[in-house]
Amino acid sequence: MHKEELIQLHTYMAQMKRYFERHGATHEFDDYKALSISPVHIHRSKADHKRAIFTLGGELATLMSRDDPIFEESSTQMRESLNSVIKLIGNN
Repeated sequence: MHKEELIQLHTYMAQMKRYFERHGATHEFDDYKALSISPVHIHRSKADHKRAIFTLGGELATLMSRDDPIFEESSTQMRESLNSVIKLIGNN
């Protein structure tokens, strides 16, 4: 993937993170936060964004796999959003 595409994916995943934080998931993203990078840090390297995506992706996957009904409903909505993102990136 090109750096611009990675940043776009990073942006979508950061939006998912914010959604979960608004719904009570506050400490689930500590590893991602420790990287001190966000999608708006376009000056950071492609490798930095890739590392952030994999770290955030792992934390999102762990969170979405919970049996909590709140996360189950969210997981369905997020899965649909993620599938849309994957299709979008696949078409580029």
